[in-house]
Amino acid sequence: MKQIWSTYKNSSFLLKMTLAFLLGILAGIIFGQDAQAIKPLGTILINLLNLIAIPVIFLTVVLAINQMKPGYLGRVGGKLLVYYGVTTAAAVLIGVILALWINPGQGLTLPSAKVEKPETPAFSDILLNIVPSNLFESFSSGKLMGILFLAIIIGLGLNTMRHSNENKLRESGTRLYQLFQAGNDLFFLLLKGILLYAPIGIFAISASSFGNQGWETFRSLLSFTAVFYLGVLLLWMLVYTSFIKFSKMGIREFFRNTREAYSTAFFTSSSIASLPVAIESAKKAGISERIANFSLPIGAVFNSDGGALRMGVSIVFAANVTGLDLSTMDFLTIVLVGTLLSIGTAGIPAAGLVTLSAVLTMFNLPLEIVALIAGVDVIIGMAGTASNVIGDIVGAAVINRSEKNDESIRTEH
Repeated sequence: MKQIWSTYKNSSFLLKMTLAFLLGILAGIIFGQDAQAIKPLGTILINLLNLIAIPVIFLTVVLAINQMKPGYLGRVGGKLLVYYGVTTAAAVLIGVILALWINPGQGLTLPSAKVEKPETPAFSDILLNIVPSNLFESFSSGKLMGILFLAIIIGLGLNTMRHSNENKLRESGTRLYQLFQAGNDLFFLLLKGILLYAPIGIFAISASSFGNQGWETFRSLLSFTAVFYLGVLLLWMLVYTSFIKFSKMGIREFFRNTREAYSTAFFTSSSIASLPVAIESAKKAGISERIANFSLPIGAVFNSDGGALRMGVSIVFAANVTGLDLSTMDFLTIVLVGTLLSIGTAGIPAAGLVTLSAVLTMFNLPLEIVALIAGVDVIIGMAGTASNVIGDIVGAAVINRSEKNDESIRTEH
């Protein structure tokens, strides 16, 4: 038994996750709806990852800010927003072009299910979510933008204390910093234990998901799924690899060092739950700790390349199902609006549903399309989440490289 445990513990993480996923699919196909019996094992994994994700977001951002000067924070934040804009626009554009070429959705009919349009949050509501009224309520409800705001202001306050001229404030700041650092070390230690359980949870997630939906549902929307996955492949090969080259990193080495991050994201379909793994992978890829700790939590909240790509494909898919002809200007509008919505709503619950519904409504397309696409939501969500996470890490690599260039220029002068 000890030998079996040792072999399991020391085996490749990616191998364990892949085998668990494939065995789960097989179990789902064999047992069908009965596979729902083991669904709680998968829910436990997601709960465990979410349990440590919120503290990790908070602690890593607080610690990262304490390693940066205010001017540095503004510069890095500005670069991240530019990067997110470029990759999100590219994702929407790739989705639209591929869908126009392959034309998924022709011959399909709308489901009878009625789908209510989710309420798109007003700008004032988004602002109010950023600034919480209760410290503990933000953590208990998982309001990520509020948690990020708290981490930034607490980090700045702590930084001020640590560099204060008053001995008492400086000593208190040092003790608090050490407490945050110890807490961060604790949660990353817990992560190692959770990842040992991860293959069991992945087996349960894939078995229950495929057992519930079955191959017939996926087969009926095969062209849509194929276009999306081809789009993901192009996004990685053309967009992300270009940015990796800009970062002066080896492409193969980069993807090898970050495989635990994007495989965890793929199998769990959760960017937030994958964040602790992503931070560790970024450091393994050679990205500085302060850049990884600051960039990745922000990316998890604001970046959604996978969702943007999905929306680009979905709009063309919806137009084909309903027989609507969209003009060139319509598609340019889709790219522009899709980019803004994907960045602006990435941190809110059901962001993909909100953005897709908003654009469908804009072009007078029926919301029943959402119910039709829901049939392949599991498969789409996996690749979309993996794209979000790897996109965040690539963004951190770009910032890491650009900051090195800026430092070398300042040194020369």
